[in-house]
Amino acid sequence: MPKYFFHVRDYEEFFEDLEGADFADDRAAIQEATAAAREICAEKLKFGEEIDGHVSEVTAEDGVVIETIPFNSVIDI
Repeated sequence: MPKYFFHVRDYEEFFEDLEGADFADDRAAIQEATAAAREICAEKLKFGEEIDGHVSEVTAEDGVVIETIPFNSVIDI
């Protein structure tokens, strides 16, 4: 199974996923990254933290970014 990494960026910082996870395909990895972004957003909003400008980058094992998921696109406010 291919390995994918879910890096997180904001205006000032880059949080690199060094571990990654195996998924059957790009679609499955993107679905998991979207769910993870929702969880992160929920925690940030709970504590009054900003989510604007935060994105999750789904990166294939070869380093190619296959999807960029803006945090503000995964929740409805």
